[in-house]
Amino acid sequence: MADDKKLTTRAADFSAWYNEVVLRAALADYSPVRGCMVIRPNGYGIWERMQRALDDMFKATGHRNAYFPLFIPESFLHKEAQHVEGFAPETAVVTHGGGKKLEEPLIVRPTSETIIYSMFAKWVQSYRDLPLLINQWANVVRWEMRTRLFLRTLEFLWQEGHTAHATYDDAEEEARRMLGVYSDFMEGWMAMPVVTGQKTDAERFAGALRTYSCEAMMQDNKALQAGTSHNLGQNFAKAFDLKFQAEHGGQEYAWNTSWGVSTRLVGGLVMTHGDDVGIRIPPLLAPIELVIVPIYRSDDERERMLEAADRIMRALADWERRDPGRLRVHLDDRDGMKPGAKYYEWELQGVPLRLEIGPRDLEKNQAILVRRDTREKRPVSLNTLGEDVADLLTRIQEDMLIAARERREEHSMRHRISYDDFRALMDGEGAFVYAGWCGSPECEAQIKEETKATIRVLPDEEFRSAETPSTCLKCGRPATAEALWAKAY
Repeated sequence: MADDKKLTTRAADFSAWYNEVVLRAALADYSPVRGCMVIRPNGYGIWERMQRALDDMFKATGHRNAYFPLFIPESFLHKEAQHVEGFAPETAVVTHGGGKKLEEPLIVRPTSETIIYSMFAKWVQSYRDLPLLINQWANVVRWEMRTRLFLRTLEFLWQEGHTAHATYDDAEEEARRMLGVYSDFMEGWMAMPVVTGQKTDAERFAGALRTYSCEAMMQDNKALQAGTSHNLGQNFAKAFDLKFQAEHGGQEYAWNTSWGVSTRLVGGLVMTHGDDVGIRIPPLLAPIELVIVPIYRSDDERERMLEAADRIMRALADWERRDPGRLRVHLDDRDGMKPGAKYYEWELQGVPLRLEIGPRDLEKNQAILVRRDTREKRPVSLNTLGEDVADLLTRIQEDMLIAARERREEHSMRHRISYDDFRALMDGEGAFVYAGWCGSPECEAQIKEETKATIRVLPDEEFRSAETPSTCLKCGRPATAEALWAKAY
């Protein structure tokens, strides 16, 4: 870390900057257990806002919340061969309980497909029981060797949706629908633009028929897999005998989907919007949208300014009741701390708006609003403060998305690129590169080995280049698809 005030800059060391800002903005801290983290109130407040928004979106699409056990019988994982092969290296296993060796070891859930579909098999009897649309908010454990706060930890918080359908088409529609929900949330709430598309077979979820993903560009030009949605086909239904009486008669296996996002979204928010001062939180996800900092030089002024700040708080509270949940306001009335020190702290923590008010402002019946995203200052009348604050927060939310999208496009390459130039780019500043792929797993694997870049997605139509690439980036043979290549977290 640099000195007590300044963060390491993003340009100097993006990884060090990220760790410092997460710790110093009090988002999270290291746990005594290696690879785990403690999510502090500032970080958990962001996650709570994410949860509430996503939960509303899930319920609006017909899903209901449930909860399933943390422990999974080891035999369950072995029922789906691809699934156990994909997760075996990451599992934590309980072999003893109550001072005795267990008859069957228990897996601490890395994901819940197996136990959930074993229960679905009990609940689904007929086509009339379908679709079954379930979500759970939970923690999972994956024994990662290299960890980083929020981005990759042994234990993390997430939601996992699991559904059962009567037909392939219904399951495919569900998987795509939920990818759209994630994309809408990431752009609308996080102000984080994403590219959606399908994963290749090498990158698909273990046990899935097809995997779709939202990929976001971080400020070091690496990709973050922000959320995934899987059409699981009938693999798990066959493994757990999840059958139903079809409408036309006879027994059929259900079609399943699963989809999830996790607390890595908090890390994605930091790396998308943070600057060399600290984090910048989009207003919709900010636990505090506006902080009031009264300015005074004497005890008499202090009393007068605190009274004025209190009136402002009450006025904003009255305004908030006319528009429920819109304004989340905090008054920084700490004594013995200079305004500049308070400004530094709130900017580090990413509060979208700061209201400064001193004796001269009060005489003019005004206050000063300072944007966190641009640090622009503007005077506003106290008579229209609620409306001005709401309008400015809306503009900040919109401007943060525009800035992030422009930055992504500035560091995206869509014209022809030689493989040598691609390697140099990946060894350097990185980028999102849209290029042709022949469909060969060998080309995909060679590029990953030589550059550490992977196919993030085969982009959906809206993200594809106007001119379809004709040849493969690696081998030069005719391309069968356009692929988005990038290094990733």
